[in-house]
Amino acid sequence: MQKTLYLIGGAMGVGKTTVCQLLKKQLPKSVFLDGDWCWDADPFQVTEETKAMVMDNICFVLNRFLHCSAYENILFCWVMDRQSILDALLERLDRQGFRTLCLSLTASPEALSQRLSADIACGKREPDILERSLGRLPLYEVLNTCKIDTTGLTVPETADEIRRLSKDLLLE
Repeated sequence: MQKTLYLIGGAMGVGKTTVCQLLKKQLPKSVFLDGDWCWDADPFQVTEETKAMVMDNICFVLNRFLHCSAYENILFCWVMDRQSILDALLERLDRQGFRTLCLSLTASPEALSQRLSADIACGKREPDILERSLGRLPLYEVLNTCKIDTTGLTVPETADEIRRLSKDLLLE
């Protein structure tokens, strides 16, 4: 079985982590890395040094997963709102002999606002997430990725769509 690397991007609150957690259970021999886990700091600081560090961390772990015989499906999610981020990742990953599926999860501004507002109300997120996430939505339109609008989809339906796209990739 050929390994598949799933790079799943999207604005904060669009459902990346939740969908990846489900896919991890549905796909055989799966492993999941959330890019946020490679940069979970307090205070959270965005500097040239920390940006380089997080890319090093992500690429190291993903390359290790790609070369581990225990895994066939490697799931990675992160905001990835610029083509340069995707390109830098792809350039540093040893993908020879592996399939790669680059996806962007999107949602309508209304649906994203509703999801984030619910998270804010129960204390999972800070209020400033709303403006930051909504501001990123348009950035995904221009990326060289397959887009999945999650607005009217449940988490299982979104996972089904990703699995369908993966099967289509096998047929190409």
